[in-house]
Amino acid sequence: MSSQTITADAAGTWKLGDLPVHRLGFGAMRLTGSAAFHHGTPSDRDRSIAVLRTAIDLGVNHIDTAAFYFSSLRSANELINSALAPYPDDLVIVTKVGPYRGYDGEWGTSARPEDLRGHVEENLRQLGRDHLDVVNLRRMPRYDSIAEHFGALAELREAGLIRHLGISNVTPRHLDEARAIAPVVCVQNRYALDRPDPDSDELLRVCGEQGIAFVPFYAVAGEAAEQGIAFVPFYAVAGEAAEQGATTAHDEDVRAVARAHGASPAQIRIAWTLHQGPHVLAIPGTGNPGHLAENVAAGAIRLTDEELTRLNRPRRMAG
Repeated sequence: MSSQTITADAAGTWKLGDLPVHRLGFGAMRLTGSAAFHHGTPSDRDRSIAVLRTAIDLGVNHIDTAAFYFSSLRSANELINSALAPYPDDLVIVTKVGPYRGYDGEWGTSARPEDLRGHVEENLRQLGRDHLDVVNLRRMPRYDSIAEHFGALAELREAGLIRHLGISNVTPRHLDEARAIAPVVCVQNRYALDRPDPDSDELLRVCGEQGIAFVPFYAVAGEAAEQGIAFVPFYAVAGEAAEQGATTAHDEDVRAVARAHGASPAQIRIAWTLHQGPHVLAIPGTGNPGHLAENVAAGAIRLTDEELTRLNRPRRMAG
């Protein structure tokens, strides 16, 4: 498929609270280098800035980032600030707090509730903002309950530092716990075509019923490995077991559907993600301008019921 004139509005829109966004957004983690965090080679600064400006030109108005997205030379938040400030009126920047990295790049102890104000203010400083549009609390496994942490963020929302709140790496009971404290506008969980997860399936359903955005990460499972890029997902932190990385190959069903649409397997994975419900947002990330255009163009792919049945077959078999 041609990606020359396709913009992010082709994917449709959703609201994060009162903030409308195109359902095809951009994840900033890969702006900083050839692999996540301090792995791989730091990115070329001018190229990363060009990617961000191209994303805006392509209609992207939802960027996902974090203060702990940095390599030895690059900070995602600083790149966003340099490339896009003064920010477009319709741009929604979503950040996350909880995990912590020191200046040497190594993971430290994740935040206690009383630490979260510092995390929020660091994002404010790096982005050059007086408030954050949306902040996701990233739950770390050492904390079974998120009530104290989410309550601390709810206080910062009341103080005007945060407009809306979300949660990440959670189960359905954590969503119930958070909603009893303050409104939740989005849930970020790992969710991919070839990665069945009953908890995330249930969250996907519940979020749809409650009008909450469901925002998968790690949805383009095969892209990094297929391009020979080492990939370390951001949830491999602070005592969590690191995943082995992206899948080494797209299965034949994905490839066959890709051929039928004249698209790449990665584009089909993004399209499948968006087909999981009108409340589902996609935030594929890249530091490559060409891949960016392809990712945005995936929002225009319309899969047939037969194609969705074919793509869902491995999930049904796993279930």
